[in-house]
Amino acid sequence: MRHMVWLALAAGPGMVCAETLDPVDQAYLNSLIDTQGMAAAFDFAFEAGDELTEHSFDAASGVGAHLGEGRRFTRFPRADLKGPGEWATHVPKREGGANATSCIACHNAPEANGAGDVALNAVIDPNHTGDPSKFLERNTLHLFALGIPQRIAEEMSEELFRQRDDLRTLSCNAGQGQIDLMAKGIEFGTLSATRTQNAPCEVSFDTSLVTGVDPDLVIKPFGWKGNHATIRAFTRGAAHNELGLQAVELVGDQDGDYDGVTHELTVGDMTALTIYMAALERPTSLLELATHGVIDLEDAQRAEITSGERRMAEVGCTSCHQPKLPIADPVFSEPSQTEGFHDVIFPDGSSPAEHAMTTAVTFDLTRDQPNNRLEGAHLGAVPMVDGVAQAEWYSDFRRHDMGEALADPEGSQGIERRLWLTRSLAGVGSTGPWLHDGRATTLHEAIVAHGGAALSSRDAYLALPDAHQAEIVAFLENLVIHKTDEDEDH
Repeated sequence: MRHMVWLALAAGPGMVCAETLDPVDQAYLNSLIDTQGMAAAFDFAFEAGDELTEHSFDAASGVGAHLGEGRRFTRFPRADLKGPGEWATHVPKREGGANATSCIACHNAPEANGAGDVALNAVIDPNHTGDPSKFLERNTLHLFALGIPQRIAEEMSEELFRQRDDLRTLSCNAGQGQIDLMAKGIEFGTLSATRTQNAPCEVSFDTSLVTGVDPDLVIKPFGWKGNHATIRAFTRGAAHNELGLQAVELVGDQDGDYDGVTHELTVGDMTALTIYMAALERPTSLLELATHGVIDLEDAQRAEITSGERRMAEVGCTSCHQPKLPIADPVFSEPSQTEGFHDVIFPDGSSPAEHAMTTAVTFDLTRDQPNNRLEGAHLGAVPMVDGVAQAEWYSDFRRHDMGEALADPEGSQGIERRLWLTRSLAGVGSTGPWLHDGRATTLHEAIVAHGGAALSSRDAYLALPDAHQAEIVAFLENLVIHKTDEDEDH
């Protein structure tokens, strides 16, 4: 367990205890691997990440930011505050906030590390318009088992990279060529290439018909728009924007939010947060919990849920919300060993090696998660089926046009306003309200709001009798987040 320090501060006639956390030293994680083994480093990082997500930071530790007007926190973007050190001048460019003092202040439904109510929506202005009509709202997503989507995205990207390399070879030999991109059975459009030089061979790729992924072919499974490839990248952005905690790897020695504090999150802190969220227990289902005797389900409830799963496929929902995807190699590594999923250079311009980030902390998604271990079953780990890890994440990891009704007021971060990453349904029964801004108060409303590429499935759902629609909703409500009593410390 990481050492915690308690400071007694004089407060009038009484005493107030303030908890502070020792920063995680990346070099110490390396030494744990060398002296005690990988399991010890993993356990330490997991526990440290647990404390970091639950800790309520104070001004001395750098939480919040100098926004202007004497403010440290704000629920709304303030691009109008352009004075020296004020909101609009922060480095890196601020999207919103700071608006909280801890991770679990927003990630708390149905429990710690969960999702958030609509009152906790992040309001952002990534383009610094200062125009409330162009502000974007983002509902809080849960943090459970984030190693699953990152590992799937890594393997899918590796498949796409190999196809791109094959096309390069083909085009060098034949002058030109094209290939239909596919990863884990999911289509990503067509990539074309033309040879532009013979010796040495050089080719020009045409990505105009590539769909659902950026031209670099890196699957990005985090963020509503699918704009972050890794837990680490998403987390350091969230720490900056939501908490006002600036990681060393983000700003170096600079006080980019002008709050008088530097070195607010160490490289080791970011590693610990990444490992913790990657190794949190996976979402489960009422059917699975009943199978292991954790809850009781009536036969009628089982039948309704089972029928709902079948009808989900019949109306076409599972063409995007893919129920299961295999993970060939279930070992999660931080830093990742996959191109596009680790920092060659940190955002502050430094090398990870300069911060002792030279040895990866790893764990196995099929066995090592500390939580949700039952006698005879490990509900926290990814199940093995016929020797292959099968993750039930209910996403195809593509971006899709979801129609005008769900579109943002304007595009941001290079992503078109109508495009959204297929949202995972894992845990969806525990995480309402739904959709990117929490506008749907029921799962039925969320389904009906689908448009664009999902319009035909939405219409097929609406054509069903009410009882059959209710079965689909019952299946979705069956996809839950669960913690065993033994996990309360995490």
